[in-house]
Amino acid sequence: MLKIVVLLAAGIGFVSNAAADDVEAGKRAFLKCKSCHSLEAGKNQTGPSLAKIFGRKAGADGGYKYSQDMIDSGVVWDEKSMDAYITDPKKIIPKGKMSFAGIKDATQRQNLIAYLKESTK
Repeated sequence: MLKIVVLLAAGIGFVSNAAADDVEAGKRAFLKCKSCHSLEAGKNQTGPSLAKIFGRKAGADGGYKYSQDMIDSGVVWDEKSMDAYITDPKKIIPKGKMSFAGIKDATQRQNLIAYLKESTK
């Protein structure tokens, strides 16, 4: 029996289904992020490194110059906040630096988050 958990984040549904989390598909989805973000600690690019992102307060990694909106957002990165942000970054942090339009496909986001959870520990 599959356990389906539905979470609401900023009015955006997030569906987590252990059988649906596909880390390999998430790795492919990360190709959209790779030109700006590294998974290596301390290796910032156009965007900040995503190393150890889960559980971290948004804008708190001292090695990157975040927008003041990101710093003041109060966001702590977890599955729910990451899902909302990846869906529509400007809706969550309107004056943030990220120019990426977002990923509208829920399964693709879910897989990306599964990949990030594995590869950013």
